[in-house]
Amino acid sequence: MANQAQQLTLPTPRTYTRTDFAALRAFIQHIAPSVIAHRYYDPDDREASPQAATADAMERFLRTMLDDLVQLALRNGSAALASHLKASIKQHGSAKLTAVTLRMVEQASALAAASPAADHHVGLWLRPLVTKRLMAERMTTLGELIAYCNSHGGSWWRSVPRIGAHRASVLVAWLRRHEQALGMRVADDVDAGPLAPAVGLGNVVVVGGSIDAPLLAPFERLAIPTALSGEHGTNRAREFAFIRADHDLAAVHAYLNRYRDRPPTLRAYTRELERLVLWLVIVRGVALSSMTVGDCEAYKDFLKAPIVSFVGPKRSRASGRWRPFTPEGLSPESQAYAVRAIRAAFAWLTTVRYLAGNPWSAVTDPATITREVEVQVERALSTDLWTRVRAELDARCMDARSNGEDLGGLTPSEEEARQWRIARAAILLMGARACGATKRPTRVVKT
Repeated sequence: MANQAQQLTLPTPRTYTRTDFAALRAFIQHIAPSVIAHRYYDPDDREASPQAATADAMERFLRTMLDDLVQLALRNGSAALASHLKASIKQHGSAKLTAVTLRMVEQASALAAASPAADHHVGLWLRPLVTKRLMAERMTTLGELIAYCNSHGGSWWRSVPRIGAHRASVLVAWLRRHEQALGMRVADDVDAGPLAPAVGLGNVVVVGGSIDAPLLAPFERLAIPTALSGEHGTNRAREFAFIRADHDLAAVHAYLNRYRDRPPTLRAYTRELERLVLWLVIVRGVALSSMTVGDCEAYKDFLKAPIVSFVGPKRSRASGRWRPFTPEGLSPESQAYAVRAIRAAFAWLTTVRYLAGNPWSAVTDPATITREVEVQVERALSTDLWTRVRAELDARCMDARSNGEDLGGLTPSEEEARQWRIARAAILLMGARACGATKRPTRVVKT
């Protein structure tokens, strides 16, 4: 009977990550498996790194990986490499590799290289120290890492302890190279470098771009183009100024410095002036020291409905995704507060003769809504109970007065009597208001 041709089905080769290849290179260089486990894996995380649980498990994993790579290299590598590997196996029982031959084996066994996926644990691809720092910020998978980067922007690494700018750029570059395999895209501005400063202090970001894609930054990282800095503002006072400020940003900082000992007030005023300055530069194209009444009225309208590029969820002030307004918007009361805060700041800048005049003094506050809620008469005391309360209050006042007279008018008794009289007057006043209240609908009053 003739032999029939048979099809040999080979098992799908096991795949290995970049960390596994780095660990194997260390193993070839005779580094102890226990050291490799701690250097490249997290032995405490049995779920993510079961192969690093013990030194024996680490060695078995690496030897198995080496055998897999050699078998792939025998099938896919050059004839010279295959001959070398067969000779080594025949002589030693297993392939003895050097750093050079291992590199050749890795190239020939490309089938064993796994592609990263969004649901892969970060520990499969990143070093243990980096993995721990990312996991401490709840970035467990590569997909969560990309989502975190996209939500925080170019300064995402500032929110992760001990992840510097260089390491962050390496991570982002690696994620970009594998975007197709990951099925997720890293946002364009995640690895955007800082722009050259114009006018400002410290680690600055120039305000610029377009209305649809502005470059926004809080005061501590803010710089303004010279043309809009206010150095030659049309409302600048021509007399000697009481503050040293060559441009609007310096003048605003001088004003805010007055509240350095009152943190809540400082935060509130900083927020309002930041919003105004960013709107002036990005949207209006006007310097703060060149504002007119028309600009002030336009900003009042802007507070009612900020443009989309100025709105975003709450982020760290160090994040590139920081935005001056939250999606909830401003209530009429908050809009009125913003106008009053800005008017006060301009009044001070006028007083110290940085500005020639205050355009906000001619601007009214935004209309607010005062709601008058009806009195809940049904919860008031009945007539009988109210009569008993009044009688009890009268009796308490009389008793306190009598005790004071019997004891010779001592001060403690006089004080007690006075307190009871005050309490009776307050309760009677509230009772009279409740009894005189009538049912009426809620009124809405604009002020």
